[in-house]
Amino acid sequence: MNKLLATLIAGFFAAGVFAQAPAAAPAAPAAAPAKVEAKADMKAAKEEKKAEKKAHKADKKADKVAAASAPVADKK
Repeated sequence: MNKLLATLIAGFFAAGVFAQAPAAAPAAPAAAPAKVEAKADMKAAKEEKKAEKKAHKADKKADKVAAASAPVADKK
């Protein structure tokens, strides 16, 4: 009877200690750096596209100004 009582008490003690132990932190996903890199690539592509659009707009404006200031040929 004493052995049974000692085993039960030790079991309850072990269960209590196990229940209070902090949970293990989940491991960080290994794909996080790839995700950040992909996001940076997308941002760079967006900036490049924006710069191309701005340059095209400036070229179009320069062509318009050049056409307006060109001498008009007489049509006879």
